[in-house]
Amino acid sequence: MDASQDVIVIGGGIAGLTAAALLAHEGIGVTLLESHHQLGGCAGTFRRGPYTFDVGATQVAGLEPGGSHARLFHHLNITPPVAKRLDPGCVVDLNDGSAAIHLWHDPQRWHQEREAQFPGTERFWQLCSWIHQQNWQFAAADPVLPVRSGWDLNRTLAALRLGNLISAPLGLLTVGDLLRLTGCGENQRLRRFLDLQLRLYSQQPCDRTAALYGATVLQMCQAPLGLWHLQGSMQSLSESLQSAIERDGGKVLLRHRVTGLRRHPEGPGWSVHVDLPDGSKPSLHASDVICSLPPQSLPALLPDPGLMPETYRRHLETLDAPSGAIVFYGALERRHLPSNCPGHLQRDQASPGSLFLSVSHDGDGRAPAGRATVIASVFTSPQGWHTMDEEAYQSRKQNLLATIRKGVNAALDLPDQAWLHQELATPRGFARWTGRPQGIVGGLGQSPDRFGPFGLASRTPVANLWLCGDSIHPGEGTAGVSLSALMACRQMMAARGRELSLTH
Repeated sequence: MDASQDVIVIGGGIAGLTAAALLAHEGIGVTLLESHHQLGGCAGTFRRGPYTFDVGATQVAGLEPGGSHARLFHHLNITPPVAKRLDPGCVVDLNDGSAAIHLWHDPQRWHQEREAQFPGTERFWQLCSWIHQQNWQFAAADPVLPVRSGWDLNRTLAALRLGNLISAPLGLLTVGDLLRLTGCGENQRLRRFLDLQLRLYSQQPCDRTAALYGATVLQMCQAPLGLWHLQGSMQSLSESLQSAIERDGGKVLLRHRVTGLRRHPEGPGWSVHVDLPDGSKPSLHASDVICSLPPQSLPALLPDPGLMPETYRRHLETLDAPSGAIVFYGALERRHLPSNCPGHLQRDQASPGSLFLSVSHDGDGRAPAGRATVIASVFTSPQGWHTMDEEAYQSRKQNLLATIRKGVNAALDLPDQAWLHQELATPRGFARWTGRPQGIVGGLGQSPDRFGPFGLASRTPVANLWLCGDSIHPGEGTAGVSLSALMACRQMMAARGRELSLTH
């Protein structure tokens, strides 16, 4: 293996794969290093006998014309994965005896649904819709946030429109503030619905989710946007990007765990230290490094205090790890499911927390004919899972598996004997699978002080080191991390005197 690379991308999740694909397409010599035996990270898959389970992410945004994934795939000249639009995008059961809420794709149908479900709240929804329209026009022009250089500022100013300037003061507010501004602050049913939905996307309830972020994610199911279910598995997204990387001359190296970054002793750039399964510890040389790992990983990768400003190091070390996840993976005969079973369902419950369920579609490749896979996830604190002894850990796992299975049975009206397969993943397991600190999922919570201009920048204060991923603007989800990768690549190419812009 050639030890000298132009750019090394650390991490083979969707952000890292997108960054490597974009750079390879520009003729840059790029090598992607992934510690696991497969790509995808939290958007990867695993098999259990005849069943294929998506590890974390189970739906994709941005495949519609003009969407982030669609733009990137068009630019890279690769065919998008086969996908089916979700309609409804999700069904939300507040578990209070009232009718479930259907997030329809058709805007008029969704308007009728919310009028029936949340009467008297249309001022709130109209304000969210207006904010979303301003945000979407801004995002389509590929701004660079947070601004850390003159180049960043110029690109962001070029993306601004009058509506963005008018909506800018709302950047200091939360979705809860929007409720109060529109006279809906006392509507507890609406607040409960918003808390459930926003927790999926921002890892925060409505009183802590940035208004500009929340207003957009609340529109993700409706045309002209939409949520998509991939044929086969979420792995197809990774496979498409990997094919682009290798077609354009880039390299993808699995089971290469990066253990440290140091300045190269014989010239500019980086020495990237790697552990391999055979026990060898080679060093690779690269001019630039793009890191898609959680930013909490950086201080350990750069132990030399001279490489990183101390204030930046302290900031990274004090970043919260908002959430871990407990995930139930099950399989059953499809005949046990309700006849109108939605592909995605959210159900409120007290313990261990609200469930987000994903049910495979008939013929989608995740289960044999006549059977279905069911994935149910719940957020949890990542703390405490890694210090308990094995006996206590296994006992806690079994108790949680039984509790979550009971919640899934209630949500889908299933008999307990229906399950053909069942297992549970915890933050302890996710830490081993993804290598993410404490097994955290998602990025930093999208509160006003962490969103957009106030967030963590892709341009670090360390020369030739760039960040992308779910902690970088515009946030988590495969569409969000792809845009963060585009932003980091544009900045890096600009530093080299070249421009990277997506073809239309």
